[in-house]
Amino acid sequence: MKKILRSRLPGAGWPIALSAVLSLGLVPAAFAQTSGESASAEPAPQSGAGEPQAAAADQSAAAPTGLWERSNLLGDMGGLRPWLGQYGVTFGLQETSDYMGNVSGGTARGGAWQGVTEFSLGMDTQKAFGLPGGIFNVSGFQIHGTSLTSRNLQTLQAASGIEAEASTRLWELWYQQTLPGGKVDVKVGQQSLDQEFMGSQYAGAFMNATFGWPVLPSTDMPAGGPAYPLSSLGVRVRATPTDAITVLGGVFDGNPAPGQGDPQKLNASGTNFNLGNGALVIGEIQYAINQPPANGSDAKPGGLPGTYKLGFWYNSNRFIDPATGNTGVGGGPDSHHGNYSIYAVADQMVWRPSADSPQSVGVFARIMGAPGDRNLVDLGVNAGVTLKAPFKGRDNDVAGLAVGYAHIGSHAQDFASAQGATTPEYPSRSAETVLEATYQYQVAPWWQLQADFQYFFRPAGGIPDPQNPSRRIGDEAVLGLRTTIVF
Repeated sequence: MKKILRSRLPGAGWPIALSAVLSLGLVPAAFAQTSGESASAEPAPQSGAGEPQAAAADQSAAAPTGLWERSNLLGDMGGLRPWLGQYGVTFGLQETSDYMGNVSGGTARGGAWQGVTEFSLGMDTQKAFGLPGGIFNVSGFQIHGTSLTSRNLQTLQAASGIEAEASTRLWELWYQQTLPGGKVDVKVGQQSLDQEFMGSQYAGAFMNATFGWPVLPSTDMPAGGPAYPLSSLGVRVRATPTDAITVLGGVFDGNPAPGQGDPQKLNASGTNFNLGNGALVIGEIQYAINQPPANGSDAKPGGLPGTYKLGFWYNSNRFIDPATGNTGVGGGPDSHHGNYSIYAVADQMVWRPSADSPQSVGVFARIMGAPGDRNLVDLGVNAGVTLKAPFKGRDNDVAGLAVGYAHIGSHAQDFASAQGATTPEYPSRSAETVLEATYQYQVAPWWQLQADFQYFFRPAGGIPDPQNPSRRIGDEAVLGLRTTIVF
């Protein structure tokens, strides 16, 4: 969830950019994209899992004040925003709401509404009290409504990136410091990994959660990993040796919500600052080509921009073997020490009429694998294409088509086959595939509407229908509408 954001511009100028981002509010990676600027077919340099929802300008610069031109619904709030900005303080408020319904398949027909209000507060320490290169951030959610996926679909790839347990919770709480020279920065505190790792700029245009925080880590990591709406204590280091290369690495608590039961209920307020639950180690290298100059000039790159990423994660906890479940030797489940995954991400613009044209076509692909003997999903793949400015005069609209694939691990398939040996009608499991078509309509810089269609093939890889266990849950067609408002 699915779309939250951190600017990763290299060099000493990034604190100002981040402050501007925070002034608009932060948005979960799985559901970010409420402006054509962020949903552009052109990825920003070293873009994160999600990007700002509206084109943020430096608060010290003149900004449009008309209702339909300004970036926030409430504008500068009678001068409050620029006044706070003088002291390095920025705040944001954003509401994202979905109504989605399955019109065929699933365990039941029907619709569900879910929404999330995200609030954030940031501080540039140089403006606040003279400490250069420091950023403090705190953010939280008020999540409301009902999840269509858990109620009607039972898919592995959740239909909406904002689906979560209704609650009011802390999300992130961290301090980031740029070291002398501006090439390295360190972030310490409660962090959500979907903000900086595994992200795809073009994938952020889609509503299904797998295009934000992918299905493989959300299924295989304890509690789904430190991603919306959860986070973990840890340390992240980022280095930008050149404008084209960024290296990220971090160590985090291995389980954001330890215990038995629903992780989001186990850590219902987001204030369980856990340590001692194993370690999650993650690293990523990013290579950007044909990016806009880092000095902020108006010069356009000669070629088509793209970003390529290669990464891994390792979790030191123990993981139950899906082939044995709770029927292992001695009355307990068989398990394995440690878990890991390797992944690659590519975002590439493939066409635009000219360097200054708002219209462009971008493609993305993301693939990741994990061991099949300890994971429900051992291969996750998603890919898609987006068209920015599909119609004349609609420069910030985005149309997209994408596919997500979740392959069931070999031992989980073995378990399903063993069940079928004693119950011949029991369905086998293979893979779940989702196809999504979406259109983002920019009503104003602060307001976006998004129409969406998804079709799921073999939900959860082919699990039995609880109303008739002799057959699998039927393929599902889902219609959705999202509205996002930046206050």
